Amino acid sequence: MEVVLGQLSSYIISFIDETGYLGIFILMALEGSFIPIPSEIILPFSGYLVFEGRFSLYLVAFLGALGNIAGTLFSYSISRYVGISFLHKYGKYVFVTRGDIDFAQRLFEKYGAPIIFVTRLIPGIRGFVAIPAGVARMKIVPFVAYVFTGSFIYSLALTYVGVVAGENWDILKPYFHKFDWVVVTLLVIGVIWWIRRHISKMKNEK
Repeated sequence: MEVVLGQLSSYIISFIDETGYLGIFILMALEGSFIPIPSEIILPFSGYLVFEGRFSLYLVAFLGALGNIAGTLFSYSISRYVGISFLHKYGKYVFVTRGDIDFAQRLFEKYGAPIIFVTRLIPGIRGFVAIPAGVARMKIVPFVAYVFTGSFIYSLALTYVGVVAGENWDILKPYFHKFDWVVVTLLVIGVIWWIRRHISKMKNEK
């Protein structure tokens, strides 16, 4: 699993390095849909490139938000025009379980449209609330406005983390080198737990 995570991280970094702003948009569009690509790698690395002078901080955040809109509209459209039964049947292939969908449905029913903004700031459930919004046939303009605002703030914050890391790299490098195994171990444990949890939930839903 550690090797897989390392390869995924390397691919994301190389993709952004080679494709620039377009790569950020594409990866964030995938992250905004059902594809489990970690924005926690995409945006901080982009922030590091901001520090190096290759990217603009606000343009990265803007494109991250635009990408998220594209990906989220894909989820919204499937829910609205194809139906939630399609997601119940095929969502498991991208680790979207019936439990995830039901949880998002409860959040949307309890808090209404503003929950779309709130969940854009929370990793792990960012893309799911688009599903009940699509089922409820929420108007597209406020939906996009909530997604863009929340995604822009989230993208700006994570990108800025990369900028700060770049500015303090000489200070932070010895600590990263000393404790990198701890970070990797926690990442691996978190990913394994997430995958096992979803596989277990999918088995229980059969």
